[in-house]
Amino acid sequence: MSSAQQEEQRVSVSAVPQQVQQDAPDIPDVLPILPLRNVVVFPRTFVPLTVGQPRSIQLVDEAAVGNRIMGLVATKDPSIETPGPGDVYTTGTAAYIHRMIKGADGNIGLFVQGLSRIDLAEWVAEEPYLQAHVSVVDESPEMTIELQALMRNTGDLFRRMVELVPHMPEELMEAALNIEDPAQLVYFIASNIRMDLEDAQNFLEISEVVDKFRSLTAIMNRELEVLELGRKIQTEAQEEMEKTQREYFLRQQLKAIQQELGEGDEQAMEVTELREKIEESGMPEEAHREATRELSRLEKLPPQAAEYGVIRTYLEWMTEMPWAEATEDNLEIGHARQVLDEDHYDLDDIKDRILEYLAVQKLRQERMGTEGGADVIDFEVGGAILSFIGPPGVGKTSLGQSIARALGREFIRMSLGGVRDEAEIRGHRRTYIGAMPGRIVQGIRRAGTKNPVFMLDEIDKVAADWRGDPSSALLEVLDPAQNKDFRDHYLDVPFDLSQVLFIATGNVLSTISPPLRDRMEIIQLSGYTENDKVHIAEGYLAPRQVKQNGLREDEIEFTAGALRRVIRDYTREAGVRNLEREIGKVCRKVATKIAEGGVERTIVEEDDVPAYLGPQRFFFECADRTELPGVATGLAATATGGDVLFIEATKMPGGKGFQVTGQLGDVMKESAQAALSYVRSKSEGLGIPSKFFNDTDVHLHVPAGAIPKDGPSAGVTMATALASLLTGRPIRADIGMTGEITLRGKVLPVGGIKEKVMAAHRAGLRTVILPERNEKDLENIPEEIREEMQFVFIEGVGEVFDTALRDEVVELAFPPQQDGPGERDQAEKESPPREPAMAASSDQ
Repeated sequence: MSSAQQEEQRVSVSAVPQQVQQDAPDIPDVLPILPLRNVVVFPRTFVPLTVGQPRSIQLVDEAAVGNRIMGLVATKDPSIETPGPGDVYTTGTAAYIHRMIKGADGNIGLFVQGLSRIDLAEWVAEEPYLQAHVSVVDESPEMTIELQALMRNTGDLFRRMVELVPHMPEELMEAALNIEDPAQLVYFIASNIRMDLEDAQNFLEISEVVDKFRSLTAIMNRELEVLELGRKIQTEAQEEMEKTQREYFLRQQLKAIQQELGEGDEQAMEVTELREKIEESGMPEEAHREATRELSRLEKLPPQAAEYGVIRTYLEWMTEMPWAEATEDNLEIGHARQVLDEDHYDLDDIKDRILEYLAVQKLRQERMGTEGGADVIDFEVGGAILSFIGPPGVGKTSLGQSIARALGREFIRMSLGGVRDEAEIRGHRRTYIGAMPGRIVQGIRRAGTKNPVFMLDEIDKVAADWRGDPSSALLEVLDPAQNKDFRDHYLDVPFDLSQVLFIATGNVLSTISPPLRDRMEIIQLSGYTENDKVHIAEGYLAPRQVKQNGLREDEIEFTAGALRRVIRDYTREAGVRNLEREIGKVCRKVATKIAEGGVERTIVEEDDVPAYLGPQRFFFECADRTELPGVATGLAATATGGDVLFIEATKMPGGKGFQVTGQLGDVMKESAQAALSYVRSKSEGLGIPSKFFNDTDVHLHVPAGAIPKDGPSAGVTMATALASLLTGRPIRADIGMTGEITLRGKVLPVGGIKEKVMAAHRAGLRTVILPERNEKDLENIPEEIREEMQFVFIEGVGEVFDTALRDEVVELAFPPQQDGPGERDQAEKESPPREPAMAASSDQ
């Protein structure tokens, strides 16, 4: 705990051996009270303190600019962070602040002088800090023979203590001999010996100085007995050892201390406790045999041996594993369906799969034993390995928590993003210093049950380097035929993972190794439609953000139109993560107005959205981009769902040159070359002059050049863009297309149809050209989108041209030549008026 979080405590218990000034300041009737933790400050002593709490810092600052006097009282319970009047003792010390130093961490160091003992009569205030009426107790006793004898006896005891304690300097004894005031002497000695908080407070509360000396004498005699006994033990141990056997000396000293205290053999007690835990843990036979063997080794080792701690840590891990502990599943199908529907909208495929799992488990339990009069012995309750693959923000991770809640199981999440070390999965071997089990075993122990829901998050982002390949280590974990006997390198005994419900999540399948992918049941999650997002925002996101931003349900209301505008104009995503972020931004602005007292209730209408979120961020630009020939709208499947991409083509004087840009992969470059070859082969049918390619260069560009792109599905779009450019016929603005082409013009099927169609819908496209053999994939697309859009299925590229290219021809001339002033002027005169628009379109 940092000093700023602690109650004020003394840095050193040794007081400064100085005579108290005779002209001590007068103590007022009302003092600010500073509670102290684990320390009692005595009168007539000098003590350093550290102040860290804000209210205590305020107290010290105000006292420092005033009379510099405050009351110091001890706290009864040191664990209380902010003590009140009932949490402190009523007897303390009035102190004077001599020096105050502010530290870099915000704490204040004080050097205070205890003045007099005070009693708290009545509390005056608790805020901003404690204040109370105090009465000063006079401690100026009459010098008697008894008091002189007590002073002399106490001085002798203190001298013996200084001789026995190495860290107490001789100067302390000299300072004590020079003190003539009885009260100052008794407080000086008390502040330099070891005293518990309770003993120190009782000592302070003693009213008579004579009685204080008697109490101090008893405390010092008890402390001297302990010190002299320690010296005796040390002397006896030193007589029995050789000078080079320091380890032997420490062992003998420990034994001597245990004999004097009457304590038993702690090692034997520890071994007995571990043996009981091993027997009660329910380990299988092999694990029990290994734990017993290690326990036998532990019995023979001294506690000081380096391997003792290694074996003890291993046995603690073994006994804390849930070998036989399992959570009873809630197999009520209706309950599971209710929980899943409460937490997530749609996602029917995943919900159905979980309900199927529950149904199978339920039938297994009900039919275990006999079925139809015959014995049934093949039912083994096992786990499942599911993999949720989809774009960010569709609810993959939160689904795991909902599944665990529906089943009544514990939930453990392990993030695999950036994991490079195989030992993160399998653990380290015990031969290494600081070895630990892998994160699979750690998660199982943390869950306390052998059948939790275990989420392996971001499994597609596992990396590999010279330390190993974690994805290969996961093969055993995620294989139902092998994980019944999973061996962690640290435990080195089999542990049954077959009852664990493993759920892996990721954004793309391509980065997951094929063997690992083969062991998981893949469930694809696509992006949400606009209506889905509206339902999710109304039922889940908006209520959650209203609550998180301190609002009540009756203080803010989102209309459906406002939510649709946020979805269309301010987010462009497959999931709902950014949508929730924008809703939260609106809630914060409304909360600000309510906090300022400006409004009591706000209804967010569609027209109000720009006032909260600023200018529109996303636009439907397909019509603008495809206005001129040479620009086609393609569809792509990405890790974040689906997206539209524009493919632009332009021409210029040259000699048969063809350039492709946009950070394209090899497959996409080959598709562009195939598209050009096909268009050239059909130039006569398209009305392109036969000598056109002899003196013309063509440049094909895919914007967003910073983003790598690859794949064959843009072949149709590239061929259409080139045909549009060379024929001068613009492409319809409401059409998006996808498909792979061959040199003969045949259109081949592609993947990611659902993601691409939903991306086209989000972008405002209403006609999508798809390969004929992809017609079956429309079953996975929501019905509401199928009703709003038109699908054109084609087998050849010629059909694409007939559907996508408009009838009118827009003449495009070459850019003006720079050979000479005369030719440049002539080119400017002949240039058509739409050429500047072409340049602007190409720049986008």
